[in-house]
Amino acid sequence: MSATPTRVELHSASEEQTKAIGRRLSKSLLPGTLVALDGDLGSGKTRFVQGMAEGLGIASDEVSSPTFVLCHIYAGDLTLLHVDAYRLKALDEVPDLGISEALDEGSIVVIEWAGRISAALPTDFIHVQIDEMDPNTRRVVVESHGPNSQQILTRW
Repeated sequence: MSATPTRVELHSASEEQTKAIGRRLSKSLLPGTLVALDGDLGSGKTRFVQGMAEGLGIASDEVSSPTFVLCHIYAGDLTLLHVDAYRLKALDEVPDLGISEALDEGSIVVIEWAGRISAALPTDFIHVQIDEMDPNTRRVVVESHGPNSQQILTRW
C-alpha cells in the first residue's frame, strides 16, 4: 500500500501549462478548501489562479490580480474567493477579507502571497509554491497541510 502523497512537484514551460496545472488542481478541490499560493513577482501566480477558475467553470479572462482591491469573488461551479495579501500591513486586517466565512460557505479560497499571512491560515490547506527556474520554466510544488488537503492530493 502506498503512502498518501503530501507533496507533488511539476514543471511548467509556458503560461498555458501553468494554467493547466491550476485547472487540474481545481478539479480535485473539495468545497471549503483554502489554497495558499506563493512565488516571486512574475512567477505565474495569477496565471495559476486563472487555470483554477477555468476548472471551476469561470472564464479565465474574468480573473485578474486583486493586488489593489485585495479580493475578487467569482461565481462558477463553486464560488472562488481570490485574495492578494501583498499589500496587507498587519494580520488584524485578515478577518475583514471574509476568508473564514467563505470557507464555511463551501467556497474555494486562493490567497496569493499567503506567506505574508501564514499565522492567520487555517491548519488544513493546500500550499502551492511557484518558482522561476529560468525565464521560460517554472517549478510548481503542491503540498498538503492537513487531512482534507491530503485527500485532495490523493484524488489529484
